[in-house]
Amino acid sequence: MSKDALNLAQMQEQTLQLEQQSKLKQLVNEDLRKQEESVQKHHQTFLESIRAAGTLFGEGFRAFVTDRDKVTATVAGLTLLAVGVYSAKNATAVTGRYIEARLGKPSLVRETSRITVLEALRHPIQQVSRRLLSRPQDVLEGVVLSPSLEARVRDIAIMTRNIKKNRGLYRHILLYGPPGTGKTLFAKKLALHSGMDYAIMTGGDVAPMGREGVTAMHKLFDWANTSRRGLLLFVDEADAFLRKRATEKISEDLRATLNAFLYRTGQHSNKFMLILASCHPEQFDWAINACIDVMVHFDLPGQEERARLVRMYLNEYVLKPATEGKRRLKLAQFDYGRKCLEIARLTEGMSCRKIAQLAVSWQATAYASKDGVLTEAMMDACVQDFVQQHQQMMRWLKGERPGPEDEQPSS
Repeated sequence: MSKDALNLAQMQEQTLQLEQQSKLKQLVNEDLRKQEESVQKHHQTFLESIRAAGTLFGEGFRAFVTDRDKVTATVAGLTLLAVGVYSAKNATAVTGRYIEARLGKPSLVRETSRITVLEALRHPIQQVSRRLLSRPQDVLEGVVLSPSLEARVRDIAIMTRNIKKNRGLYRHILLYGPPGTGKTLFAKKLALHSGMDYAIMTGGDVAPMGREGVTAMHKLFDWANTSRRGLLLFVDEADAFLRKRATEKISEDLRATLNAFLYRTGQHSNKFMLILASCHPEQFDWAINACIDVMVHFDLPGQEERARLVRMYLNEYVLKPATEGKRRLKLAQFDYGRKCLEIARLTEGMSCRKIAQLAVSWQATAYASKDGVLTEAMMDACVQDFVQQHQQMMRWLKGERPGPEDEQPSS
């Protein structure tokens, strides 16, 4: 009996499982059928929507094309929209260039006396007071030149000042000669004497700009033309990029920049004055030579000029700090006039800059001493050291090798 009951229970359980599986299959089939019907309905609805939209668009387009007034209004609107976008784009570019020319200085300018809007906003009191207190200066103040050169540059200063007063056309000037002979200082003094702004750029900054050189050059002259006082543009080491195009191997970018420079300086202007400075003017392109109106040679100072330079720099770097009493610097008692003449005789062939460096070395030597007193012996030691350095530099310049006596360190 127990076995029959167990078999009966197993059969009932199997029957129940089969019934459940059958019901599950029916439910799955019913769900699949409903999903298929739903997809078909959605597909049919989508197709009907496309047909309706196509019909509506076609009828609307047909009505639009047949209506001349609507077509004319649409074409006019699109044309005005295109003109507005193009005008806004160009107006933005022009406004940007105007703001850039007015508010900031060009990337090629290293130093300038011109007050820009940005500088005035950063330091309003300093910039305004500097402009209000600025007065025309003597063009030779702090500049030591030979008598003949002094007369020449003074004539140039008078000419430039009168040109500015009468709103004439400025002349282009070339200053050539050894380095450190006062070319840059004279250009600054000329601008201040004439009541002009000055801007200094160096030729070595042009070549690394590559393709941007042409744009930077045009920005420079656009900025120069916006000066109300007139701008003296001083190009130091001009031979670095104004080289001969026919014989020199220069890049296409530098050639294009040179062409842009020639285009902007080919005619005289009442807005800016161009001053080129070079130690090797023979390397200039011939077109640059054609643009130059006046050439001035700055030679090394003679003995008389060196004596004046020694007195001037001794007073500036030693005597004034010593008499102020605020610094650790004193000067021993000796014949200053005789010593200046002696130093001028020993420093033959040195430039103005080199003599200024000599005076700075006197000051540094005094600061390095125990008591801060500059003696005659200390000055003589500095002079001897500078003379030996200058002789060595001259040998390098001439390609000579130092002798055995030159290899020993100076005392």
